[in-house]
Formats: sequence, C-alpha cells, structure tokens
Amino acid sequence: MAINFFTEEGIQYGEPYLLTYQGKTFLSFRETENNTHRLRYTILQEDGWASPVTIATGNNWFVNWADYPQLVALPKGNMLSFYLEKSGPSTFSYDIMVTTSTEGMNWDEAKILHDDAKKVEHGFVSLQPYDENVFIAWLDGRNTAEETHHGHTQVHGEHGPMSLRGAITDIKGNKLHEWELDQRVCDCCQTTSAITDNGPIVVYRGRSITEIRNINIIRLVNGQWTKPKPIYDDNWMIKGCPVNGPRAAATGNHLAIAWFTEAQGKAEVKVIFSEDGGATFGHPILINEGHTIGRVDIAMLDTDMAVVTWMEGPLILARKVKKDHSLGPVITVAKSSDNRSSGFPQLTVNNGHLILAWTDSNEAYPQIKTAILKDF
Repeated sequence: MAINFFTEEGIQYGEPYLLTYQGKTFLSFRETENNTHRLRYTILQEDGWASPVTIATGNNWFVNWADYPQLVALPKGNMLSFYLEKSGPSTFSYDIMVTTSTEGMNWDEAKILHDDAKKVEHGFVSLQPYDENVFIAWLDGRNTAEETHHGHTQVHGEHGPMSLRGAITDIKGNKLHEWELDQRVCDCCQTTSAITDNGPIVVYRGRSITEIRNINIIRLVNGQWTKPKPIYDDNWMIKGCPVNGPRAAATGNHLAIAWFTEAQGKAEVKVIFSEDGGATFGHPILINEGHTIGRVDIAMLDTDMAVVTWMEGPLILARKVKKDHSLGPVITVAKSSDNRSSGFPQLTVNNGHLILAWTDSNEAYPQIKTAILKDF
C-alpha cells in the first residue's frame, strides 16, 4: 500500500533513508531547489508522514546517488544526523558534517566528523545508536593523498588505498573513541553496521592486493576489534569499485547480512546468517531469480527470519529468507529505474510491517515514493 509523500513542484527529492527506533519510523531525505539543498526528516503516523523538519541547508554539498545522508534516533529524544559538504574543487573532496538535536526540531551547527583536514573523500557512513551514544563507521580517504610542501592536498594516479574508520560519539557528536579499522577497503561501496549483544560490528567490501573484493566483517568484542575477515569467500576479482555495498541487521547476537556479488560473471544477491554476533556464519543463501543489479537492504523479522530487498532492472523486489534456507515468494514492491539517479531502495520493519522508500527518477523531477506492506 502506497503512503502519500509530500512533494512540491520544482523541487528535486532524493536519497531517502529509513530507520525504526522505539516503535517510531523515521525517514530522512534530501530536497534540492535552485541549487540549494535541504536535509529533512519526517515520522510515520497513522494517517501518513508528519510535516517534515529541516535538519540542515546548504549550497556546497556533495550530493551522490550512492553516498547519502542518514539519521539516528537516541534515548530521551536526542538525534544525530550528517550530510556531506564539499571541501575543495576536486569532485571527490568532501567532509562528513555531523549535526545533533536534543528534541528533533532545532539542530546545532554542524561540525566535521574527521580531523585529518585533507581535501579528499570521506563518506559512505553508517550510524547506530549505541547505549546513549552513537557508533559511526565511514570510508576515509586520508591515506589516498599526501601533503605537498605548500600544504596542499595532492591525489596521485597511484594513490594510497581507502581506509575504514570507526568512532563512538556522544549525543553532541563529540568523539569519545576512534579507530582505523581496515587500512585497505573498496573505495565507494557503502558500509553497514549493527549492534549485537557482543558489541558493534561493521560489514563492508574489502579490497585485497590482488583486487579480490569480498565482504568483510570486523567486530568490537570486550573493547578490542577483531581482525577483518570475509563473511564468505566469493573471490570476486574486479579492478574497479562496483558501488554496491552490503547491508546488515541484528537482533541480539542473531545477525543477517545481504550483499551483491558478480564473481565468475554471475550477478547474485546473497544472504548469510550468524547466531554468535558474526564470529561464525552458516552457508550463503541465493536470493535473486532474475538478473540483478544489487542495491540490497535487509531487516530482521525475528531471530530466525529476515526480509531482503534488491533490484532486478527497474523492479524493486522483496522476499523472506530463513536460517534454514527456506525462501518466501518474490514480491514486486514497485517499478523504479535502474538509472543511478534512482539510488538505493530503503527498508525498515515496524511491528511486523515492512516500510519501504525509494527514489522515482522517471518523473520530471525526481520524487520519493514510500509504501507499507502489512500482510507480507
């Protein structure tokens, strides 16, 4: 069932992001009008989406179909969000700007998350509430460039690798802890994170010296990060970034991960489960039946079952998957577009209902569409 989403003529909408926290479903999104960008959010009510609240406004943002702003809700009404702002003339020179609110209406002046001060790429962020704080993971390009003797940042053709970093911040976005988690990762695939009973986990696309780009996991256990390891050895060798990151969801130590691979030339969406917070995994489960372009999302329905979404051409599809490898029927959620401008469909679950959001780029101006599936 479609949920009406407010639109105004002449405004471009995009980059939706969904989350559910303490029974409330939040949707953040980007508006663009006359080269001015606005990051806004709304809350789902019984009669549809509430009037949106503006988080931040700017005209120097980095707007990208795959690297999108997000929002996290916290105890006592606190909230944290981020957007990406250009830091220099290079296309991929941008910073992660973090802003916070104590009640969701008034937002503090944004500040830069990272402290390297290099005019390089910082993005592909994932956020999770972590007790009363926030766990943040992101891709960081500080090692891809070097400082010249004039103090400028210079990126070379043979530059250093992209790295993965993580941090814990307080409700004001102040970093309490920060780590470099992996020194060599895929340059532009989204990160994903979850909080298990054992602690935070980060799942991302790695990058070996030989250009094998498996999906890796790294876990914070008893205050120490484990070494990165593949969740499964796809052995996908690709010299460029596929711009197709994984998604993870957890209930306690029950963890489900969805990802896209094209190893041996076969485009596949897979799901894998763990019962110990990501220490070990079962065998992967093939999800797609047709030719897929990936763009996955996943949510846990209970400790033994998840729902996964993905795209096959312009179609947004969904199906249930269980740990015992049983699969529900493939459901067509909507028809969008396989253009990059259609972005990555978003999924969340609230009270057993599936809520989805995506960008419809077939209109004169891109619009956001939303739907709820109650009898899935």
